Amino acid sequence: IKARKLSLFLLLQVEEVGGCSSFFDQRETFTDSDTKMEFVAEEGKHLNDMCSTLILPALSIGNVGQLAMDLLVSTMKAERVGYLDSPFVLPCVGNDAYGPVPHGELALPLEVYDSPTNGLTFLQQRSPVVKGMTIEFAKNLADFAAASGKKHVIVLSSLDFGRWQRIDMSSGSQVHYLSSTKKDGKDDYCETTGWKRLEEYNPDQRRWKYLSDLAEGSSVLEEDLPFEDELENEEDYYPSLPFAALYSCFKVLLTLS
Repeated sequence: IKARKLSLFLLLQVEEVGGCSSFFDQRETFTDSDTKMEFVAEEGKHLNDMCSTLILPALSIGNVGQLAMDLLVSTMKAERVGYLDSPFVLPCVGNDAYGPVPHGELALPLEVYDSPTNGLTFLQQRSPVVKGMTIEFAKNLADFAAASGKKHVIVLSSLDFGRWQRIDMSSGSQVHYLSSTKKDGKDDYCETTGWKRLEEYNPDQRRWKYLSDLAEGSSVLEEDLPFEDELENEEDYYPSLPFAALYSCFKVLLTLS
């Protein structure tokens, strides 16, 4: 897929809730798959070309990203234009996610909403990713963004407040970010808002490089695979979270666009 030039922002909200599991499973490889997710448009609807920015959540502690998506979709009165059919998320179904009274409007695991007046496309995820398929899922989302002509991607996620001592809180803001603007994840505009780059991000660190290799489709030796008991180290914890897989796969797409 030939992608347009994309910019990527990852916003992280510090949250005080229970723990969040990593996507690294003991001795579990991320197998290659030719199966791709498919966008299915609702009858008489399609993705709007005016919506050049894609906003989506990363599953995280407190479901902050997903709750933020619900708030955005509801506040901006975005219209559902279809859904993504993916083999990499667990099936689920709900009843009328945004109506004040349920009318039998089914809610699906991956729904796509457009807000043409704001130039935004929202992708809401309501179901977990199949165990061991996080990278393949993230690759498919990156392909979807490219194929639908998105110019900007924003991923919303959250971090464990129990680790806040290791995060710079000097500005008083609990919002941290990573950007594709520079290799180290820093962005000058984000800095002017008072947000701080996630200090633990190091593209040359072993786990982040491991993610990049997976995102690029490079072969990974078995001895290089991470283990759950190794993720207690601060430098290994953050690249084990779902947002890291999304960030890495979208970032690889940027280098190819």
